[in-house]
Amino acid sequence: MITHRPYGSGHPYAETQDQRIPVIPMDGQAVELRVRAAMSVTELACQWRVDGQDVAELTLARAGLAAAEAGEGEGDQVDGGHLAAAQARAARAASGSWSVTTPSLRAGHHYSYRFVATTEGGARRTSRWFDVTAASWQDSGGKLTVRGSDRTRSGSVRWLIDGDGALRGRFEIASAPGEHVVGFGERFDSVDQRGRSLDAVVFEQYKAQGAHGRTYLPMPFAIVVGGGRSWGFHVATSRRTWYDVGDTLAVEAEGDDLTVTFYEGSPAEILDAFLGDVGRPTELPDWVFRLWASGNEWNTRARVMAEMDAHREHDIPVGALVIEAWSDESTFTAFRGAQYEPGEEAHTLADYTFPADGPWPDPKGMVDELHERGIKVLLWQIPLQKMRPHPGHQAAVDARQLVEYGYGVREADGRPYRNRGWWFPLALMPDLSSQEVRDWWTAKRAYLVGEVGIDGFKTDGGEHAWGHDLRYADGRCGADGNGLFPVHYARAFGDLLSRYGKAPVTFSRAGFAGSQSHGAFWAGDEDSTWEAFRSSIRAGITAGACGIVYWGWDLAGFSGDVPGAELYLRAAGTSTFMPIMQYHSEFNHHRRPLRDRTPWNVAEQTGDERVIPLFRAFAKLRERLVPYLAGEAAKAVRGGPPLMRGLFFDHPGDEAVWAYPLQYKLGDALLVVPVTEPGADRIEAYLPEGAWVDVWTGHTHRGGGVRTLAAPLDRPPVLCLAERWPELSAVFSV
Repeated sequence: MITHRPYGSGHPYAETQDQRIPVIPMDGQAVELRVRAAMSVTELACQWRVDGQDVAELTLARAGLAAAEAGEGEGDQVDGGHLAAAQARAARAASGSWSVTTPSLRAGHHYSYRFVATTEGGARRTSRWFDVTAASWQDSGGKLTVRGSDRTRSGSVRWLIDGDGALRGRFEIASAPGEHVVGFGERFDSVDQRGRSLDAVVFEQYKAQGAHGRTYLPMPFAIVVGGGRSWGFHVATSRRTWYDVGDTLAVEAEGDDLTVTFYEGSPAEILDAFLGDVGRPTELPDWVFRLWASGNEWNTRARVMAEMDAHREHDIPVGALVIEAWSDESTFTAFRGAQYEPGEEAHTLADYTFPADGPWPDPKGMVDELHERGIKVLLWQIPLQKMRPHPGHQAAVDARQLVEYGYGVREADGRPYRNRGWWFPLALMPDLSSQEVRDWWTAKRAYLVGEVGIDGFKTDGGEHAWGHDLRYADGRCGADGNGLFPVHYARAFGDLLSRYGKAPVTFSRAGFAGSQSHGAFWAGDEDSTWEAFRSSIRAGITAGACGIVYWGWDLAGFSGDVPGAELYLRAAGTSTFMPIMQYHSEFNHHRRPLRDRTPWNVAEQTGDERVIPLFRAFAKLRERLVPYLAGEAAKAVRGGPPLMRGLFFDHPGDEAVWAYPLQYKLGDALLVVPVTEPGADRIEAYLPEGAWVDVWTGHTHRGGGVRTLAAPLDRPPVLCLAERWPELSAVFSV
């Protein structure tokens, strides 16, 4: 009848209609108390106590439908795309709330409150008591440990203290004029974060990440590059952190016992030291550098093989196939249409019957055929046990086991956590911080690797843990365990693959410090726009700066209308020179025209005859680049600079590189100059010191200045260090 959650849903960026605002009031600040109540409630009052004494009874006002109309709630702002309906449901659920503003709170006092509801029939119901105290910033109360050369400003350390002790710490780091700050995980808004304010919390921002300043893959780590020797820092926490990057770099972090490590050296040396603390990348096989193909609506064997046949017919080589729509969408362990008896133990391939007229008549035969064609196969996963609609058959068994065995992430009171987000709402979430749970969860999928022959998993999601007070099997609460969930998730599936002698190829969008050791990553959901193109390049450069070696994006975007031919080919040309080259498209209810990002569908939808031959040329060039990419990735894994990296890694003292933030190196030899504006046939580029060879013409440019380069659609501007050109010239001479 009465719902009040002081911390709301745990959504890091949105307030809900049943929470306290602010969650942590400051000394002298009043708070707004929001409540959801049944429609039968006619009056709501708040009993307010100070230091155990009744002080006042406050009357709440009904908020009505304003929240729903504003698009607030656990789903944040309603957006377009295939998840829009889920977001809209979450927004509507925000309606019907009540609120009241309390008197000002003072530090040193203890406040309690509860709600009393009166129904239409005159009955009264009360909530439990809630406690709150005011906080203030103080000089002591927590502990900050500094490792390395101490760069914190003297006297800058402060602690946010309330009645329960220290909640957060903050400190300042001196930053010299002209220094550039890169890192904080994968960032879509800017390569250089100087002059910006940001935070580090794992979050699923569905599209437009650059506009919102949010990321799936944050890290509390940055490299500071200036005219002198570079330095970096890592706040060794999995809790949420905040940064104000100005002339003084202000850091704030949850917790009462913080550690910050400072690193000195070149950008590559700083990154190597950081990876020594959090975990180093694992080298993946050469096939990950071939073209990856995917479409969310490829939901039958016939459709999958038709698309692979089209690759062969158009002479476009493909190395990896990601099948998203393979499963029953309930267990994510069984192929859709498979017939089998539910069971307590993990199934084997022999337990399944695949009807000849079903969507997947012979999964192993399909995978074997794809392998014969030289195509690796990955299957889509989510780290949730769906509970809507009510699970039946094997899903009911899996859900019951998860609850009865205590294998799920838990609420503070011990109840199983139910997903609070708008994607798969109320789903249960396995506690993958536990080895026992990881083994149980992946055992249900083991036959896919050991018998069907799957080569990897698209480990989608990973951002579903909301709430500071959740409980994990490893002893962590939500505040310091939620950010590690995607790390455990990719690790679980990587370990499954390794157990069967396969390379641990996972393909994730979410992560945190420590994710570097676990597979490959992509930039997440994006529209097919030029701005998303630019944002994704920034994401790749910044992810690389934090040690992500294997990274890509849905080239030209995966959502909305099919991109125009120019955007598609510019994106394809640039992606040829990224660590992972892959295309993907969003679910669109199988409506016509298709939204597949295959070159033949883009050609058909745009009517542009250039699409297929140019994409073919890029894919074949990509095949010839595989040995180079594999060799350069191996260097990065062994402690060298990232495979995809901003120019500042190799030229930290060259201030001019910062005026061209979308340019990047791919390995030691190649300099990529993306064309990210429509209608361009030439582009201004900055070439660092040295001699640079145009890979298309063989013309040598002297570096150390700005050059105007030809940029035809079929020849994306790429240059090679002159000393490496003899070994690479054959790659481009075909």
